[in-house]
Amino acid sequence: MARKVIVALEDDLDGGPAEETVRFGFDGADYEIDLSNKNASAFRQQLTPFIEHARKAGRGHPRRPARTAASRQHSGEVRAWAKDHGIVVNARGRIPASVMEQYQGATKGR
Repeated sequence: MARKVIVALEDDLDGGPAEETVRFGFDGADYEIDLSNKNASAFRQQLTPFIEHARKAGRGHPRRPARTAASRQHSGEVRAWAKDHGIVVNARGRIPASVMEQYQGATKGR
């Protein structure tokens, strides 16, 4: 059995038929609204003076990649090495670059 699905957009302002979905952002939030050609044109026309005087912003702060099990294990190895060599390192947080350099120098060629 065949089915045909029809999606009809309804203008979010006046309830009539909509031809497009307009996406925009404001105050850090993203929005979308279904509009007829007439209302979409009016929306763009109202924003034009503001856009002409604005500057494009970046996409926000890039996300840091999640820590992997291997990176956690490596950190654990560095902390254990530091402890064995009398170097004080916090149990959590970033390992100081100076400690990482000492570890790499001491374990080079292993």
